[in-house]
Amino acid sequence: MSLQKTLNSSFELKGKGLHTGLEIHIKFLPAEANHGIRIKRVDLEGQPDIPALADYVTSTNRGTILKRGELQIGTIEHAMAALYAHEIDNCLIEVDSPEFPILDGSAKPFYDAITQVGVIEQEKTEKDVYIVRQKIEFSDAESGAKIMILPDDQFSIDVYVDYKSSVVAPQYASLDSLSDFGKEIADARTFVFVREIEPLLSMNLIKGGDLENAIVIYDKEMPQEKLFKLADLMNQPRVEVDELGIIGTELRYNNELARHKMLDVIGDLSLIGKQIQGKIIAKYPGHKVNTALAKKIRQELKKQEIQAPAYDDSIPPVLDTNAIRTMLPHRWPIQMVDKVIDIRERSIVGVKNITANETIFMGHFPDEPVMPGVLLIEAMAQTGGLLVLHQLEDPELYSTYFLKIDNVKFRQKVVPGDTVIFHVSLMDEIRRGVATMKGYAFVGGVITTEAEFMAQIVKNK
Repeated sequence: MSLQKTLNSSFELKGKGLHTGLEIHIKFLPAEANHGIRIKRVDLEGQPDIPALADYVTSTNRGTILKRGELQIGTIEHAMAALYAHEIDNCLIEVDSPEFPILDGSAKPFYDAITQVGVIEQEKTEKDVYIVRQKIEFSDAESGAKIMILPDDQFSIDVYVDYKSSVVAPQYASLDSLSDFGKEIADARTFVFVREIEPLLSMNLIKGGDLENAIVIYDKEMPQEKLFKLADLMNQPRVEVDELGIIGTELRYNNELARHKMLDVIGDLSLIGKQIQGKIIAKYPGHKVNTALAKKIRQELKKQEIQAPAYDDSIPPVLDTNAIRTMLPHRWPIQMVDKVIDIRERSIVGVKNITANETIFMGHFPDEPVMPGVLLIEAMAQTGGLLVLHQLEDPELYSTYFLKIDNVKFRQKVVPGDTVIFHVSLMDEIRRGVATMKGYAFVGGVITTEAEFMAQIVKNK
């Protein structure tokens, strides 16, 4: 079972803003379960905050910017990538500026600070993972950028970039495990071409850029006087440049640009609000296509409160029919759970195969068989009963009984031939033998039924 994570303790960093040039103080604090990652502007009246979600992305010009009302915050991608690589689900970030500090231009200062304070699991709060079930992609015809996510059994990412430059060759980077992020990706720095500096300054950007926080690439010759002028505009020392190449530093990797673009992809896709189980492939990625894909996924997630559990009928069940009968008193024709494919401390996934031989279809309805909603709720409740009874030392000595049903919704009908997947989870701690649960029924990955219910655990006489 994978649990949600947060910081073991808080930490603070200080540095210059890449675009504003301001001195910035930022603080990362632990947060309670299901809090998510939120960013608070402590310099604004009322100290408003904003969730770190793609829904709030309003601009991607040389960085990812979130905005809600008067609150705006940018250059978040490096810190978000570090949080994602540490698999942190819950964190409050306090910052006193409209952007995060750029520090050395990479995610390493954030990543190392998290490593130093440590990460803790949050008990009884399961991590919500986005499992990629089919290819999802987004492309930008103008730039040729394309990014896609494919189904896979773990997270991995491949990135390819080509800047058509005489100085920087086409580059490729690959990451097969987040555990390698710290040593392979975290210290890859942001970069800029000298030919881009003047246009960026005219847009009131990169006022805090320098040779210490960015790789500066000189790949098209220009008069030395113009180079001096750019240095003056940025309040940087004048540097004599007599050949094309990297100015003032050396690359940490021969594919550092591709590695940094991978870092940005990870930071931007973290804005879906969940860890990803899937393979990411990005060609010429940038914040625009990265966040567009994240928004596309967010729209998909909003259609359903919960993602349908993965079901592979080739994998043996956790509880088969015979095991279920040792725990539940139900028998034909009212045993409504065929098998359990996953059971954890606070959730369970059960399966019911609907066949034309169900006796209920003799009357409901002979010419148009439809599974009665009340039986779907019964099946959901039996699945929940297995969840709570599984935690008891002698489950066969106990039974569960309905006390209350609330917020029932029937979204689409269930018919013979359907395989219904039930996901039931505890909404609160079990107290005095009473459990409150939330259940969903899925067919084909779509919610058909949902309900909240309360049950009492009673010892059999």
